[in-house]
Amino acid sequence: MEISNEDRETLERLEEELWREETRFDTQRMNELIAQDFFEFGRSGRVYPREHTLAVARQSIDAVFPLPEFQARLLDENTAQVTYNSAVTYDGVVEYARRSSIWSRTTSGWVLRFHQGTPFQP
Repeated sequence: MEISNEDRETLERLEEELWREETRFDTQRMNELIAQDFFEFGRSGRVYPREHTLAVARQSIDAVFPLPEFQARLLDENTAQVTYNSAVTYDGVVEYARRSSIWSRTTSGWVLRFHQGTPFQP
């Protein structure tokens, strides 16, 4: 099943919203994007439920755009997986991770159901 250019572009834009300070810390927007049953396996190895993800304090995010190696594929008609590498600078140190997200298409648009980050060194 091939993903349309429109869906791919939408998913890339939505994934980038999670890395842009102005949208990542917009509570209303994150409530729209993050599914009720969302959880994350963080880069640290910890498991983060939706509540924790929504409660993160506002901070500066120094991420590389466009998201490196961004790929999207449909798992079924209404489920997509996106993968990419992140390069985010914290206190002068660049942290790299391989990222994977599962998105579901709903009547109101795509929502994020699951995310995982795995550290790596390029």
